Amino acid sequence: MNRYYWILGAFAALVALLAVGLNLNPREVPSPLVGKPAPAFTLAQLAEPDKTLSPKDMQGKVWLFNVWSSWCVSCRQEHPVLVEFSKKVDVPLIGLNYKEVRGDGGFDMGKMSAEDEKKLAWERANSWLSQHGNPYKLTVMDLDGRVGIDYGVYGVPETYVIDKAGIIRMKHTGPITPEILSKKIMPLLAELNK
Repeated sequence: MNRYYWILGAFAALVALLAVGLNLNPREVPSPLVGKPAPAFTLAQLAEPDKTLSPKDMQGKVWLFNVWSSWCVSCRQEHPVLVEFSKKVDVPLIGLNYKEVRGDGGFDMGKMSAEDEKKLAWERANSWLSQHGNPYKLTVMDLDGRVGIDYGVYGVPETYVIDKAGIIRMKHTGPITPEILSKKIMPLLAELNK
C-alpha cells in the first residue's frame, strides 16, 4: 500500500512539473546578465568602419541593443516593428550585426580571406538595411560572434534593454512584436527614463 502512495505521489509531482513547464514562455529565457553590467566591447560601426562603439559611449542613456543578421528570417519579421519604434521613440536603438557571413553556411569560409569576408559582411548588412529600412542609430559588426557569446546570444534576434548606468534590465529572445513592445519594453523604458 505504501508503494502505491509513493508511485501516485511521484506521478502527481511529474504532472505538476509538466503543467508548470507548459505555461512557461519560451521567449522569456532567464539570463544571468539581467541586473548586471552590459559586457564591454569595442566594435567597428557599419556606417563608418573607421569609428567604433562601446557600451561606455552609451553611459547616461537608456538604450536598446538588438542582435540581428541579414540571414535571419525572424529578424525580417521584427524589422518593421523596429523601424516604427525608431520613428516614434527617442531611445537609441543600437544594432549588433551578428556573424553576417558565417551564419548562413553559403560559402566555404576556408577559401575566403578575412578581408574578403569582412567586405562581404559589410555589403550584405548595408544592402539589407537599405532594402528594409534602417531603424538603428548605429550598427556595429560582430563578425566572429565573440560579443554575442559575451551577451549570451544563442539565436537571433535578441534584444536587450540597458539602463543609464549600463545595467542590462531585460533580455528578449525572438522577434519583437507590437504586443511585446507595448506591454513589456515601452513600460520598462518609461520607468528607466524617469
